[in-house]
Amino acid sequence: MDDGASIKRGMTDGLRRLIDQRDEQRSGGQARTTALIHHANRHVVDLVNLSPSGAMIRFRGTLSEGDEVQLQLLDQSVVTAQVRWVRDDRIGLGFVSPVDVDEGQP
Repeated sequence: MDDGASIKRGMTDGLRRLIDQRDEQRSGGQARTTALIHHANRHVVDLVNLSPSGAMIRFRGTLSEGDEVQLQLLDQSVVTAQVRWVRDDRIGLGFVSPVDVDEGQP
């Protein structure tokens, strides 16, 4: 007997796979604030998680897949990233060059 829970669970797992496509560990836990620079405008955003190749942030502004942005990480210079995905107020960023997560870890 299927009450729809397995279908819902399957859809949730599928969505998680769409979002969680990196092969690397991410640091995370509690969000930290950091600066996002887009078209010469500086925004305060929450850094949700971080890996050598990218980050997830919370941002209520408007960004589109493919947009180039810069992110100021703790104890590091500004890194260039490309918007990989946008879901509500969460945004996935892919870094142009890998970063040392021990240095930039929230």
